Amino acid sequence: MTDTAPLAAAPLLARLGPALNRILEVQSADGSIPWFENGPWDPWNHVESAMALTAMGAIEAARSAFEFLLDTQREEGAWMGEYGNTLPVVDRDYISRQPAPAFLDTNFCAYPAVGVVHYLLATQDLERTRRWWPMIQRALDFVLSLQHPDGTISWALEARNTPEDDALLCGNASIVKSLECGIFLAEACGQPRPDWQARREALMRAICVTPERFDRRKTGVRYAMDWYYPVLAGVFTSEQGIARLNQKWQKFVVSGRGCRCVSDEPWVTVAETCELAMALLQVGRQEPARALFNEIQSLRDASGVFWMGWQFEEHLIWPKERPSWTQAAVILAADALDNRSAASRLLVERLPTVSATI
Repeated sequence: MTDTAPLAAAPLLARLGPALNRILEVQSADGSIPWFENGPWDPWNHVESAMALTAMGAIEAARSAFEFLLDTQREEGAWMGEYGNTLPVVDRDYISRQPAPAFLDTNFCAYPAVGVVHYLLATQDLERTRRWWPMIQRALDFVLSLQHPDGTISWALEARNTPEDDALLCGNASIVKSLECGIFLAEACGQPRPDWQARREALMRAICVTPERFDRRKTGVRYAMDWYYPVLAGVFTSEQGIARLNQKWQKFVVSGRGCRCVSDEPWVTVAETCELAMALLQVGRQEPARALFNEIQSLRDASGVFWMGWQFEEHLIWPKERPSWTQAAVILAADALDNRSAASRLLVERLPTVSATI
């Protein structure tokens, strides 16, 4: 698909055309964007890729991605998302193409709200946005049906009322941003949802005041996303966010290389590094953000497509995968750093009022 829109994307296209082309290469005819060919699909990474398409001006491809969500939404408002991170690495180099376990993950199902707001800010296409609004409303109502009285939200419907029930910090922080976007969409479509605002405030209080309510099974204490994502999602003030990032900077950031995915592995990943750069932008740290972004620019194949990560003790690309969402993270970080598209500030600032943007 070649349709583009005048979104001041030319500088990005010049630098990141191979990343854009990789997403388009992976996108299926039905509009879905899996991780890679014959790989897992989940709505979160699908939406991240759709946002990158929008930022780069590939508007028809982005619309196709959102139409796919509209066509495949389940009756309760959710999508079944595959957990590609549970798949084994085959021959030490490639992620298995076998089917991945799938769940009705609340974070996955909330994220389309962010993608639709991103599309609206970039295109001012309120008519298309109104078409997608009922989908977003059903999705967020599903997510909030799994919110506990303490404000936390279960990670998946399948886990509710089982020993596996837990509220994951990264996922709940991402839902904070999704709810912010849902509230914005509700107002833009003339159907305000003040109940969502109250639920969002309860979730933010839980993250700020009762962190012990999250990750009670201690599965995420190693992951960088649990460290920086509450900052990226705008849960904290700038001062609080800077303090949080400083607290574990040495644990996760490898000077000159980027951000580790997990604290105890010699592996920096392109997507986590780009998301951390955007978290830095969220708290006004432009220069460190740009420095981090620059550190992963060499992690590309011969055509300019970004690899998933770098194993720095063995000095090798690992795994030898070029996921769609890795390309998306680079594109969205570059857009935020250079403030190119009309939606470039969505992931690094809180939303302004509807009247100021539409």
